[in-house]
Amino acid sequence: MSLSKTDTDLDQEKYLREATRHFYGIEKPLKYGPSVETLNDLIQALYAEFSTNYVNIEMVNHLMLSYKSNPKEWQKFAKFDRYKYTRNLVDTGNGKFNLMILCWGEGHGSTIHDHSDSHCFMKMLKGELREIRYAMPHTTTTGIAVEGNTSNTTSAESDLERHESLDEIGQRTMSLNDVAYINDNLGLHRVENTSHSDTAVSLHLYCPPFDSCSVFEKNSGQRVKCTMTFWSKYGQKVTYGK
Repeated sequence: MSLSKTDTDLDQEKYLREATRHFYGIEKPLKYGPSVETLNDLIQALYAEFSTNYVNIEMVNHLMLSYKSNPKEWQKFAKFDRYKYTRNLVDTGNGKFNLMILCWGEGHGSTIHDHSDSHCFMKMLKGELREIRYAMPHTTTTGIAVEGNTSNTTSAESDLERHESLDEIGQRTMSLNDVAYINDNLGLHRVENTSHSDTAVSLHLYCPPFDSCSVFEKNSGQRVKCTMTFWSKYGQKVTYGK
């Protein structure tokens, strides 16, 4: 049973969602920002930032940039699957944010997806990933019930919305310790490990946290809302349906 959100929690969530309208991310750590030496330091610093209504989202970006990958700290959370990339929960941030590690086998990739009006930070811990961005499409038809089944999502009855084909607006290759930022105001993206010989690991921060998003088909622009699941939580495999 989940606890109801307090007025303070709702105020913070509203503030964070409003910030997606004007925040575009920063490329380098702030000169006046604190240093982050370990993964635990990062988590504790994030808790401090989210302890007030008015989160400094630029400082959150700084913290993600400042942390330098140390496999000894995150290996216990890094769980791979032979057939698809995995989402592994590290910390729920007292309901204020979700911090997770995604593990990408050779050739694994995500669907094209949005971020449910939240902030998304993605930091490379190992290997390389390619991020492809698309412009947010315009809805033309709604109201068709479907079942969606995508990598790392569960089937869910949702409204399917038909759009024009998606327009690619850019792509980049992310290397060790690089950080990417995206929100729905900036568009959609797809992430993939293009290597056929090396795995990749990335650290993701979502705020406010969300448990469903919309995925898109590139050519038709069809959109399906899907529930997301975790392969593991706190280093332990999650078993569903029991």
